[in-house]
Amino acid sequence: MLINHDTRCALDAVVDLVNTAPPGDGSEDRLADVAALRRFVERNTISDIGTLGERDLTAVRSVRARFTEVFATAGNGPRHTAELLNTMIAAAGTTPRLTDHDGYDWHVHYFAPGASLADHLAADGGMALAFLVVAGEHERLRRCEAPDCRFAFVDLSRNRSRRYCDSRTCGNRLHVAAYRARRKEAAG
Repeated sequence: MLINHDTRCALDAVVDLVNTAPPGDGSEDRLADVAALRRFVERNTISDIGTLGERDLTAVRSVRARFTEVFATAGNGPRHTAELLNTMIAAAGTTPRLTDHDGYDWHVHYFAPGASLADHLAADGGMALAFLVVAGEHERLRRCEAPDCRFAFVDLSRNRSRRYCDSRTCGNRLHVAAYRARRKEAAG
């Protein structure tokens, strides 16, 4: 699947945002305060963002919940995913415009100039996910199969076979555990 640079960056930001949520195992929220929100913005090189405050944090957490629902229900088919994305994109006041900022070639931003961080994420991230739905690729929105992880990721492998959020950590850890279990069984 061919994805342009801007869409890939938006998908990466959505995944990073979803993965800041507490996983339900009692872990803390990785978007706990405005400083964490600023680190998220810097980590994802999100431009055109002014001063961030508590209102931004609350709004971004709301967008995160909607993106989390998209990942949670992606297996239910494209219609439900499309409804979720349409609602989010419309609420963000999507305003497509061409831009060539920060040394990047021409690309499209879907958020209005001066938009809040939450609207920026909802518009650009929502459109990036919408492109997957349009391409018939909504099943690429996945959760890690490692039982103790469940991080979100977008499977961009050619054959849609990716099972883990990171093959070097989750995938490798599970493969080593399976190998050790086989060795123990063979020795025992």
